[in-house]
Amino acid sequence: MAYYQFNQFNKSRVPPDWKKYLAGYNYILAGLLAAIFLWTTFFQIRPEEVGVITRFGKYVRSEEPGLHMKLPILERVYKVAVERQQKEEFGFRTTSTGIQSHYTKTGTTDESLMLTGDLNLADVEWVVQYRVDDPYNFLFKVRDPVRTMRDISESCMRQIVGDRTVNEVLTVGRTEIAISVQQEMQKLCTEYMLGITIEQVVLQDVNPPDPVKDAFNAVNQAQQEKETMINQARSEYNKIIPRARGQADETVQKAEGYATERVNNALGETSRFNALYREYVKAPEVTKKRLYLETLGNVLPKLGHKIITDEKGNNVLPLLQMQYDKK
Repeated sequence: MAYYQFNQFNKSRVPPDWKKYLAGYNYILAGLLAAIFLWTTFFQIRPEEVGVITRFGKYVRSEEPGLHMKLPILERVYKVAVERQQKEEFGFRTTSTGIQSHYTKTGTTDESLMLTGDLNLADVEWVVQYRVDDPYNFLFKVRDPVRTMRDISESCMRQIVGDRTVNEVLTVGRTEIAISVQQEMQKLCTEYMLGITIEQVVLQDVNPPDPVKDAFNAVNQAQQEKETMINQARSEYNKIIPRARGQADETVQKAEGYATERVNNALGETSRFNALYREYVKAPEVTKKRLYLETLGNVLPKLGHKIITDEKGNNVLPLLQMQYDKK
C-alpha cells in the first residue's frame, strides 16, 4: 500500500512529458524480462547431443535432440556430445589443421618418453579416439573424466610398452601394442564408470630419443639389409631347389617308365614264346612249316632278284623280273 502511494506521489510530481518516457521504459523492462524468461526456459539439443537436466544440482531427466523446456533458474541443462568421436593426443599437440597440419612436441616429453622391457628408451606418440556412451556417468561419477581417461591411457601405454623390447615397439609390435592398450583402457574406463567408450588407439610415431637416434637408425638399417639378404637367398633357393627336384623326379619317372616297358616287353615275348611252344607241341611239323613260310615271307622281299632251282641244281629257271610294278 505504501509502495502504491509512493508511486502515485511520484507520478503526481512527475511532469507530463516524463510520464511517457517512464511508460516506455517499463515496456522495455518487461520485454527484457520476458526475453530472459524465454531464454532460460527453452533450449535446443543438437542431433549429436543429449541434454542432461538437473534441478538444484540433482539429476532429474535426459532430453533427446530437439526443442525442449525447463524451469528457469531452478533447472540447469548440460549438453553432452554422444555421437561425436573425440580424440586426445599424447606426445604431441596439433597446432593447426588444414591441408597441411602442424604439430608441436613442446611440453609433451614427459608423457611420451617411456622405458621398454629391455631397459631402452622410446619416444611414443599416440592418439586415443573415444566417444561418450553414458552422459550421466560422464558428468557425475568422476570429477574430470577426460583427465582421468588421459591418466589411464598413459598408465596402460607405459605398462604395455614396458613388457616389450625396443625393437618390438619400433617395428613389428606396434599393432599388438595399440590393441592391448585399447582393451586395457576400456576395462578401466568401465570399472571407473567414466561413461566413455574407447573407439581406437593409434600409434602415430615411435622413435628412439634424439641423443641415440643415429645409432638406432644404423642398427635398423643393418637389420633391414640382413632381412634383404635373407630374402634374396630364399628367393634363389626357391628358384633352384624346386627345379632340381623336378628334374630328379622327371628322371626317376622316365627310368621307372623304361623299366616298366622292358618288363612288359619281356613278359609279352615270354607269353608269345610259350604260346608258340604250346602250338608246336601239338603239331611240330605244321608249326615248323608255318614258321619256315613266315620267315621266308619276311626275308624274300628284301633279297631283290631271285633264282629258284630244284634240289639237284639242274634246270636253272631264271625268273625275269618277277616283281610287281606298281606303275
